Parts: sequence; structure tokens; C-alpha cells
Amino acid sequence: MKFDTPLIRATLIRRYKRFLADVTLNDGREVTAHVANPGSMLGMKHEGLQVWLEPNDDPKRKLKFSWKLAELENGTLIGVDTSLTNKIVAEALENGLAAKLGYSHVQPEVKYGENSRVDFLLSGEDQPDCYLEVKSVTLSRSTGLAEFPDSVTKRGTKHMKELAHMVEQGHRAILLYLVQRNDANKFAVAGDIDPAYQQAVIKAKAAGVKVLCYVTKITTDGISLEKSIT
Repeated sequence: MKFDTPLIRATLIRRYKRFLADVTLNDGREVTAHVANPGSMLGMKHEGLQVWLEPNDDPKRKLKFSWKLAELENGTLIGVDTSLTNKIVAEALENGLAAKLGYSHVQPEVKYGENSRVDFLLSGEDQPDCYLEVKSVTLSRSTGLAEFPDSVTKRGTKHMKELAHMVEQGHRAILLYLVQRNDANKFAVAGDIDPAYQQAVIKAKAAGVKVLCYVTKITTDGISLEKSIT
């Protein structure tokens, strides 16, 4: 997945109201950028953080910059924009991941469960339909360890129960954690942050929901699926 326009570097002043961030551009101007991330963004919202913005000249958009990447002092890049998560996975599915999972057709955003939409519905000849839910992972509190969630996620807990229900009905279900940082080599559910979500994942796995985790290759040009981790 390539960014639409070249990114520019800036310095974070503050992130507020979930979807807004004030930043200082390299030319000294202070501007407000859109933040497409409803999570807490734990560990990547402190003043002075280096960030990468995507400018736009769309007259219909009030904010002319979108926050795409965070860059830690050690050079680690983190994908901030959760609206890109499904685009990254859709590209990977098209480029061979769907076939690897045993499916030939991919349909995004399909209604299921209780007023929910699954990220992708996979189908294929002589195969039960597969409901694929994707979660964006950005948190890391220990070297090399990526964690999810970074805050309590009632929606995530609901999704786990719905995926388990799909398996009970004879379908397949996959939970795919997409790690959007380039310093992780293992993954864990952050049960201390959300014990209810952790229990929902344990129950879903016991019911037959398959859990996958992939790290991404991140540059200032774009983000793509790289390899699976455990």
C-alpha cells in the first residue's frame, strides 16, 4: 500500500479529541492534522515525537494534513492511520494471502452477527465461508513485543464472540492482528489493559477461531504485509 502523496516530517505538539493533533512543520508553521486512530495511541502521543504527515489539496477537506506515521528516537516507524489497515490486508489477500488460506474470492465489509460488519468474507469452491476480522496493533511496552489492545475495547470483545458464533454455525473464522511497527518479532494480548477482551480471545480460540499475526514493512513510501509472527 503506497501513500497517495509524499509524506513530510513534523514534530508533535499534542494529540487531542481523539482525531486531532497539533504539530510543528519543519518550516516552523504550526498546523492541525487529522488523526485516523480511535485508540489511546499509548506510547506515541508525547510532545516532541517525530511524525510523518500526508498533505492534501482537497478543497472539501478542512484539514490539509493527515498523520500517517510516528517515528521513535531509535528510528522505529509506527503506522498511526488505522483507516489504512484493511487496505494493507486487502492488498496482501489479492497478492496471494487469500490463496494461502485456501480461498479464491474476497468480499470486504460484509454484514454479520449483531449489527456488525466483518472486514473480509473469504469464499472458495468446496470450502466453508471464512469470516476474517483484522485488528491494527501499534502498542509495544517491552522490546520486540507488540500488544493489543492499547485501551479497553468493548467492540473488540463483541467481535470475538461473533466470530466464535460463526464457527459454531459451521463457518470458519480468522482473527488477524496486523502489527504496524517495524521493531516487533512477537505478539501478546494485553490482558492487563482489557481482561474481558483477553478472555473473549481465549474462548474464541477454544471455539475454533484461528488467530494469525503479521508484521508489516513500513517506510515513508508505504506499508505492506511482511511475515507472520507468533
